Amino acid sequence: MNNALAKKEFINKVEDLQESMLNSNSELIAKGNSDMFPLKHTFAKGVYVREMFMQAGGLVIGKVHKNDHIWFLLSGELEIATENGAELFIGPCYVKSPAGTKRVLHAITDSVFVNVFPNPNNITDIEELENNLTCTYYSNYEKYKLLNK
Repeated sequence: MNNALAKKEFINKVEDLQESMLNSNSELIAKGNSDMFPLKHTFAKGVYVREMFMQAGGLVIGKVHKNDHIWFLLSGELEIATENGAELFIGPCYVKSPAGTKRVLHAITDSVFVNVFPNPNNITDIEELENNLTCTYYSNYEKYKLLNK
């Protein structure tokens, strides 16, 4: 299968799963910050750090990131799938994530996952930051890229 076809297939499957989860009323599906996947937000001049604790067995579908950033797995084991395939990460480790990446994270063990983002305007409103840094769907990211060439 060629790379473009594999990417499109991944996008379709992940977004279908995401829609099913978002439309579910199951107590086992968390949407955003929750007791299952608590988030901690930390700010320094020009930097935003988001830390998430994931319980073993947890599954998270991330948003599409608009810009390159760095993420760290401080502890634990995560299987992470992107359009480039699935890979096992064992903390501690870190990865440079390119713009346009959407990840599906599966916690093999209890894990601590951290994203580090540039925040040049020192925004502390989490909703505004998420809108500036991410898109829920690939189609929104494609529009963002066209508008920001």
